[in-house]
Amino acid sequence: MTDFNDELDARGLNCPLPILRAKKAINKLEAGQVLKIVATDPGSVKDFEAFCKQTGNELVGTSEAGDEFTFFIKSS
Repeated sequence: MTDFNDELDARGLNCPLPILRAKKAINKLEAGQVLKIVATDPGSVKDFEAFCKQTGNELVGTSEAGDEFTFFIKSS
């Protein structure tokens, strides 16, 4: 398990809401801090990869358990 500074529950939300809420949460973090996101939208896997490439934040971990996807994003 990755250490994290804040957590976002995006379960039940569909694109683009998980990304929009993650962007808001990451903007509150200091550089180098980690946001944990739990989502149920299968499209969020590609969405968060693209989000990190576009914003310069680092996707430091992902996992899948059943219908839940967990992401760890380090703010830049």
